[in-house]
Amino acid sequence: MNKVVNIQDLGFKDYKDTWDYQEALFKSIVDTKIKNRREDASIETSNYFLLVEHPHVYTLGKSGDMSNLLLSETQLSQKGATFYKINRGGDITYHGPGQIVGYPILDLDNFFTDIHKYLRFLEEMIILTLAEYGLKADRSPGETGVWLDVGTPFARKICAMGVRASRWVTMHGFALNVNTDLGYFDNMIPCGIRDKSVTSLNVELGIDKVDESEVKGKLLKHFATLFESEMKEDAIKLPH
Repeated sequence: MNKVVNIQDLGFKDYKDTWDYQEALFKSIVDTKIKNRREDASIETSNYFLLVEHPHVYTLGKSGDMSNLLLSETQLSQKGATFYKINRGGDITYHGPGQIVGYPILDLDNFFTDIHKYLRFLEEMIILTLAEYGLKADRSPGETGVWLDVGTPFARKICAMGVRASRWVTMHGFALNVNTDLGYFDNMIPCGIRDKSVTSLNVELGIDKVDESEVKGKLLKHFATLFESEMKEDAIKLPH
C-alpha cells in the first residue's frame, strides 16, 4: 500500500495537453493493477496530485447538458476560450486564469475504496483551507462542490468538482476560484444550476489578489492530513 503522493505543479497549461497527461498517468496506474492481477504480482502503484492553471476553457461532463453553455463557437473564439466535452461526472464548468485546478490521480486501493468518501475528503480539504481565511464554507445537499451561505438566498459556489474513477483509480478533480474573473461564468449555467451564483476567494476577502502559492500550500497540507499521505515534490513536468 503506497501512500506517497507525487505533487506536480504544471503552472499555466493548455487544458487538452493537461487532460492527455492525466490520461497517461491514469492509464499507467490502471495497467499496473491489471498486470498485478494477471501475474499475481505486487508492484506498487503510484499516486499523483497535479496542480495547474488553465487558459479560458469550458468543459462539459459526460451527463451534462450542452444548452448550459450560452456561447456559440464564434463567441467562444471571440472570448479567447475553448470548449471540451470530457469523461468526468458533473455538468458544465469553467477554468481560467486565477483559478487553482487540482487533479488527484490516485489508486484508492492505497487509501480506501469509497468514491463518496473520496469526494467528501476533497470537499473537506477546500472547507478547511477556506476556514484559514476566515470563511465558513460548506457542502450543499444534493450538489457537489463547496459553497458559502448554504441554505440562504445568498448561496454561492466557490469550488466546483467532478471526477472519474475506474478500477478505483481517480482523475479530474476540483477547481477553486481564487483570483478568477467571474464574468466568464455569465456565459454558462454553472453546473446546470440556475438559481445560485459563483464567487472567488479574493472577492470574499475584499482584496485585489490572493497569494495563490499560499493557497496551494494550505490545500496540500489538508489533503495530506485527510488522506494520511506523504506528499512528495515530483520533478517530472508536462512537456512544453
